[in-house]
Amino acid sequence: MTAIRLVLVDDDPLVRAGLALMMGGADDIEIVGEASDGSEVEALVDRTRPDVVLMDIRMPSMDGLTATERLRGRDDPPQVVVLTTFHADEQVLHALRAGAAGFVLKDTPPAEIVAAVRRVAGGDPVLSPTVTRQLMAHAAGTAADTRRSRARERLAALNDREREVAVAVGRGLANAEIAAALFMSVATVKTHVSRVLAKLGLNNRVQIALLAYDAGLLDGTDPTHGRPGTESAGR
Repeated sequence: MTAIRLVLVDDDPLVRAGLALMMGGADDIEIVGEASDGSEVEALVDRTRPDVVLMDIRMPSMDGLTATERLRGRDDPPQVVVLTTFHADEQVLHALRAGAAGFVLKDTPPAEIVAAVRRVAGGDPVLSPTVTRQLMAHAAGTAADTRRSRARERLAALNDREREVAVAVGRGLANAEIAAALFMSVATVKTHVSRVLAKLGLNNRVQIALLAYDAGLLDGTDPTHGRPGTESAGR
């Protein structure tokens, strides 16, 4: 099995050493580079071609948010998982909107951080439904009406089936769960998810979830269809 190529980015050398130690015990993960600031990341990615970047948010010269935006704007970018000490950090929310595949807390048990890297490398976001709800609730503040209007305009590009899949993704369901709820195969679910990402210009499932929340599809009512948002996922 090909090892997952991993880059560590954190301005604290002790944190990097701890991450390197825990990742070094995994046979399927290879640390191919380390950086102490976001400004070093693009050049490091060019040299090492990692599958996943484990990215600190707060760094002195260029923060992880800016570095994530730059990476995700490239052709064939690596997946990014942001590191933070807070589970409801506004900067984490921004990083997810910029295309990060999820986040882990720095005090997360080592086995869970290793599992998070594996999941992201496999194409799954690192966000539990509970954490997703916390982040989305944190986002519900100023300019909520403007966000909702813009999100609905973007989602108008989807057909009814794609919209149902987007809502199910927003509710934190895995592909197999979506397939069971909407009476389709897992392969068909994957196809719909890919189409949703392409039509909306998004990078991953986390961004689908955030957009569905912004549009009001996860708060119990879906004004554009005149029924609760959960009803369509159960048909």
